[in-house]
Amino acid sequence: MPLHRENPRRVDVKVGFSCNNRCTFCVQGDKRFEYPDKSTAELFEILADARNHADQLVLTGGEVTLRQDLPELVAKARELGFKVIQLQTNGRALSVERVLDRLVDAGVTEIAPALHGPSPEIHDTQTRAPGSFKQTVRGIRHAKARGLPVILNSVITRDNAAHLEAMARLFVALQVDQFQLAFVHALGTAGANMDAVMPRFTEVVPQLRLALAVGRAAGVPAFTEGIPLCVLGKDAVHASERTMPRLRIVDATWIIEDYTAVRHDEAKLKGPPCVECDLAPACEGPWREYPERFGWSEMVPVRRR
Repeated sequence: MPLHRENPRRVDVKVGFSCNNRCTFCVQGDKRFEYPDKSTAELFEILADARNHADQLVLTGGEVTLRQDLPELVAKARELGFKVIQLQTNGRALSVERVLDRLVDAGVTEIAPALHGPSPEIHDTQTRAPGSFKQTVRGIRHAKARGLPVILNSVITRDNAAHLEAMARLFVALQVDQFQLAFVHALGTAGANMDAVMPRFTEVVPQLRLALAVGRAAGVPAFTEGIPLCVLGKDAVHASERTMPRLRIVDATWIIEDYTAVRHDEAKLKGPPCVECDLAPACEGPWREYPERFGWSEMVPVRRR
């Protein structure tokens, strides 16, 4: 299966980097201190331009729900004709029903919350925000009660690597429409804390297989991100990179025209094992920071003949 598939293009707009979590693995790092949140007027212009590139929109940050003008931004996106308007959020504000109701009325079509553990102890330790687990879970339940698709994301870290099966069981119990287990990307705060937050692939795989099996058994689509196909083995069909939409990112003060190309050419790495691997044409490889720190010994070429 070729890497460069024809998928609908999406635009990811970062509205600012203010956040009420302080996650130990945050790829945005200290951007909240370096870049001011964009104004409503700026974002209206950005949204109008974004519509020239795609009909699918992701509003993200930082934490988008901290913005008082978020319903206005969503309504503007709907007026511009975006077919998908996704909020990528920590989900905490959605625990307040009137907040979610305003966003639904404005035109939000799906919610992409983040949950990083099966319990308050594991999740809140990583978000460094006491009470965040309960708020996020409540927000997910509120979104499902209103019929919104919930596309859940979890970052795989050293703190939760032994609990992935329990996390998947929680996601299924919450009736999410899809969940993704994304291997931590060592940028920003995660890069500064790399030794503390990044597990080894060999530590992750046994629990990851169990988590994916929980999704399959329940009929809930389950995906991975940032884990090479050779490591996934029989679970390689769950790699999200094979079907990700091509993505344009409007970041702090710059634009990434094609994040798919950036992943292939810069952010991820191919190494010696890939030369002999039959899965290489369909595989992006790991985030480059992983083999630069740990080497390639865990990535064994797959030969089908």
